[in-house]
Amino acid sequence: MEHLNLDVAQLLAGSLVLVSFMLLYQDRLSGLINIFALHAVALTLSVAWQAYVQHAPHLYVTAGIALIFKATIIPVALRRIVKQLRIHRTVEIVGGIGPTMFLGMFLVALSLVVMLPATASADPFAREDLAFALAIVLLGLLMMVTRRNAVSQIIGFMSLENGLILAAAGADGMPLVVEISVALSVLVAFIVIGIFLFRIRERFDTVDLFELDRVRGEKR
Repeated sequence: MEHLNLDVAQLLAGSLVLVSFMLLYQDRLSGLINIFALHAVALTLSVAWQAYVQHAPHLYVTAGIALIFKATIIPVALRRIVKQLRIHRTVEIVGGIGPTMFLGMFLVALSLVVMLPATASADPFAREDLAFALAIVLLGLLMMVTRRNAVSQIIGFMSLENGLILAAAGADGMPLVVEISVALSVLVAFIVIGIFLFRIRERFDTVDLFELDRVRGEKR
């Protein structure tokens, strides 16, 4: 039974990594938002399974928060923002999709090579989740670096945070107060980011960060 539990945990955590690659591959905002919602659903399932395996009821709260906020509320709000700001549907990827995907595969391999030996004495569930979580964090950072659109960078940041939640859940869970505070912090940050996006769009008529740098250079 323990082997089955471990296999399912690995499958769910690995699915998060797979969806992170789908985020890297996607170059349309509508698809990017939909895949982020899928990323949140995969996180929900992974954390819920950890709650079952660890007999940690408070992790079900974490799974519920991820499902409500990240899989539902935030994607709906992002779609409204994209529609109201009339943002271009295609997102330019710095360096192209091919090199970005190859770099992503290298980062995943690096995560496994670094994390598995470093956690050799840890619980098998924690080892696998920490390795996959580090890969998700690095892929989120890569997405933030290779995207020129502010909305896609926000999604990269939130996918990175999903990796941190996976790591905390795998390492024998985390206190409920921390989970709630993290969820509220993400929600508040999302609201603030939304306000800034509207202000940027209103003033500069774009949310492309390269264009904003160019405008700033011309004003000097």
